[in-house]
Amino acid sequence: MYVSVRDRPANSAGPAGRVASTVVLLGIVSMFTDISSEMVAAVLPLYLTTAVGLGYLAYGFVDGLYQGVSAVVRIGGGYAADRGGHPKWIAVVGYGVSALSRIALLPAHGFAAIVGVISADRLGKGLRTAPRDAIIAESSEPAQLGRAFGVHRTLDTIGAVLGPLVAFALLALVPGSYDSVFVVSFAFAVVGFAVLLLFVPDVRTRASAARVGLRRVFREIAGKGLRRPLAATALLGVLTVGDGFLYLAVQQRDDLTASLFPLLYVGTNVAYLLFALPLGRLADRIGRARVFVGGHVALLAAYLAAGGRFGGVATTILVLLLLGTYYAATDGVLPALVSRLVSDEIRGSGIAAAQTVVALSRFVSALAFGSLWVLIGRGNALLVIGVLLAAALPVAWLMLRPSEARP
Repeated sequence: MYVSVRDRPANSAGPAGRVASTVVLLGIVSMFTDISSEMVAAVLPLYLTTAVGLGYLAYGFVDGLYQGVSAVVRIGGGYAADRGGHPKWIAVVGYGVSALSRIALLPAHGFAAIVGVISADRLGKGLRTAPRDAIIAESSEPAQLGRAFGVHRTLDTIGAVLGPLVAFALLALVPGSYDSVFVVSFAFAVVGFAVLLLFVPDVRTRASAARVGLRRVFREIAGKGLRRPLAATALLGVLTVGDGFLYLAVQQRDDLTASLFPLLYVGTNVAYLLFALPLGRLADRIGRARVFVGGHVALLAAYLAAGGRFGGVATTILVLLLLGTYYAATDGVLPALVSRLVSDEIRGSGIAAAQTVVALSRFVSALAFGSLWVLIGRGNALLVIGVLLAAALPVAWLMLRPSEARP
């Protein structure tokens, strides 16, 4: 893939189709960070359910923490970035905390220790995400936000593809050596942190001149422009099953060995890599809300494929392609959508609010789905969630449709 890069002030005129070098540098940071995080994520479900011995309900709690604990600091990170006008340094703290959590997995073997380490990692992610996305939005043309986030997510996903491959290679060389995965993961995290610290410019956002107060932030987030999109995001989020559960479902149905488990993440991330930039461009052309809802249609199809009786390689590949399409249509599109629904002065806080809603709703989803799995089994649980998601999609579209009128 070729990406034309330029340095320029935010919102200056320029040739269509190019993205700022800051966006590409942040993409490189995310690439190394995702190599690190996806190495761990690719082994975590099996590590927790086999090596540590957690049941599916307990795993649902841990997965819920993995999805939702970042909500505790997301709005705080976004507001700190808006208030100070230097989002890079808030992101530096977040990336640093996550990097340290990788090496902290080595001595963590009990349930409480693992929960603590995972919570620290996710808190770091929650702190860094909104400031990073605010830098991307500040450095990009308003009409090209979908493309800019698509480029960033493409580079991010290259790391997400490589991470599980590295984990797969390590486990193939030394079966059951989860510690080696954690050590190498830490090394990649340190590289990403160094790129951020040394090479990403300290973009000063326009919010710094306004010295935005908390009252204004909450008033605008709770206003009519953002209220319905946040409600739609919450509705869809509580019906979003975590990747780990889908992969465990496929692994159980097809009786995959532990060494092959990380390759499931590779398949999803390859699909994400292929579709992130095209779907970002499509969102700019036809509307971000349309693409966002369409991504959840792909997720619904993934539930039906993963929960069905028909297994085999073809069905597994279909699940991974659909899941990757879902992420490509939502992960970068949501901040692009929200960033145009709030004023420039609280852009970071607005993006953080949406990400907080996603994190909290997925925490609820993980607990609910873990309980359903225990009570009615893998296939029936996925079918129930699929039916509920199908019913929620038209409601979510009605909530999101007014946002299409915004540029």
